[in-house]
Amino acid sequence: MPFEFAFLDWLQQFRTPVMDRIAIFFDYAGAHGELWIILALVLLAFPRTRKAGVAVSIALVLYMAAGHFLLKPLFARPRPCDLNPAVTLLVRRPHGHSFPSGHTASGFAAAFALYRQLPKPGTAALVLAAFIAFTRLYLYVHFPTDILGGVVLGLALGAAASLLADRLLKAASKKTNV
Repeated sequence: MPFEFAFLDWLQQFRTPVMDRIAIFFDYAGAHGELWIILALVLLAFPRTRKAGVAVSIALVLYMAAGHFLLKPLFARPRPCDLNPAVTLLVRRPHGHSFPSGHTASGFAAAFALYRQLPKPGTAALVLAAFIAFTRLYLYVHFPTDILGGVVLGLALGAAASLLADRLLKAASKKTNV
């Protein structure tokens, strides 16, 4: 963990007012998954993108079950801002534990599920998820390994959600064709 603190402390030298505002915006936008929920709703609204919307929705539900309700309490890792209160936080201290990063895991789960269904918009969503993950380090609310754990969990859940959406919609299609 000393390396992780060294990295976070090093990152603090790059704070700027513009980047602060951007990081704060994405902190609030992703705090409860609003950004990804809105994406899922928009995708569900159109027949052409509905399967992607189902995949994104499943990914978010899988994250809540696996990440938020299972892994966070299991690891119960304190946040860097709790262990080093000398750093001034730009946002209110997030509730809950640090590992895995919920912003990162839910973002990568939704973005990778989208990527598996619709690669072009999915690529943009993955870039956005990566940027949001970076802001969690910038804001000093997660360790780098929290982010790494969130990326790995998110990619796995996104892949599983995409496969599940394919199977569910294929089964539903067979029922309506019979």
